[in-house]
Amino acid sequence: MTSTLFPTGLSTEREDSRERVLRPGVIRQGRKERWHGDLSRKMRRGFGGVLSSDLAMDLGTANTLIAAKGRGVVLNEPSLVAYHRDTGRPIASGIEAREIFGRTPANIAVIRPLKSGVISDFTHASAMIRSFLKKAMNRFHLLKPRVVIGVPSGITQVEKRAVIDAAHCAGVRQVKLVEEPMAAALGAGLPVSEPVGSMIVDIGGGTTEVAILCLGGTVYSRSIRVAGDEMDEAIQRYLRRHFGLEIGLSEAERLKREIGSAYPETHPNTGDQLIRTSGRNIRTGLPQQANVSEEVIRDALAEPILAIIDSVNTALEQSNPEIAHDIMTRGVYLAGGGALTRGLTERLHHDTRLAFHRADDPLTCVVRGVSQVMEELPTHANLCIT
Repeated sequence: MTSTLFPTGLSTEREDSRERVLRPGVIRQGRKERWHGDLSRKMRRGFGGVLSSDLAMDLGTANTLIAAKGRGVVLNEPSLVAYHRDTGRPIASGIEAREIFGRTPANIAVIRPLKSGVISDFTHASAMIRSFLKKAMNRFHLLKPRVVIGVPSGITQVEKRAVIDAAHCAGVRQVKLVEEPMAAALGAGLPVSEPVGSMIVDIGGGTTEVAILCLGGTVYSRSIRVAGDEMDEAIQRYLRRHFGLEIGLSEAERLKREIGSAYPETHPNTGDQLIRTSGRNIRTGLPQQANVSEEVIRDALAEPILAIIDSVNTALEQSNPEIAHDIMTRGVYLAGGGALTRGLTERLHHDTRLAFHRADDPLTCVVRGVSQVMEELPTHANLCIT
């Protein structure tokens, strides 16, 4: 006996409806399938930042900068870690570690886990990167981040592996490496992909990178371990030798930043600026103050500045006539914190007879260039070295 309570057509339609609801990916599209598809697309657009995060990192000896996709530079902190000597457990990093640098009890140490642009303490470098990523991401993410990191051009395969492993230990899902000269040139707005030679000098904390770039590749590249840190140590040595005064690295950095120069001022009304500094008398062991002039700091910086000039001259000697013509026409660009040294462009012009230009915001040039690679990774994949 055939029942008429549930007509055959209606039963089939309900079954099809249930099938479409349970299987939203079927080819036959109804209103519910379209609704589920629209919701899925909206969730991907609206919660894409919750699922994952793409970051660009300038892992420097002195400072670490991180840029987030769509947000620009979100972190700029010293590359420092404070930890317990007994347990090895990190207790502070970045700005917090700098505040206690040189003022710690015997059971706490503050170190730089990077030296000359490469990792020297793997454990604490991983802890520092993890702390910085947590600060930069600033919200919950379902997936681990993908990170593009700038590294020195002269880095070895072992040093590359140390950076990659440290980033993975810090919770990074995928790591790409970009050479810092290429990143600095991108951040400075140089046409690195065009058939024209561009020269960049990136003076960081641990290394100075000198490179000539053309057609998206490196024509010449050299990394020397003379940069901002060496300048600070040169000021320390000079004051110890000539004044019998021992000062800390942070005080040497302050003197370099406030009155350091590479070339005398050309303005006739500009006098020799004096600044007061404090330290320890190496003969008596007692605290002592002294007035230090701009000329004294300039003399102290003469040796590292000369090493940078020599590396620039070596690069120019290696260039072919066509590249040399481009450099003569366009000039050389300076990036990195060392580019802020007063009189450096004038000194380089005096010794090479070339035009030198300081890039806009040289401190963030590398991380801005790495950020461009990160945001357009399919286009700039050839610039990555991993």
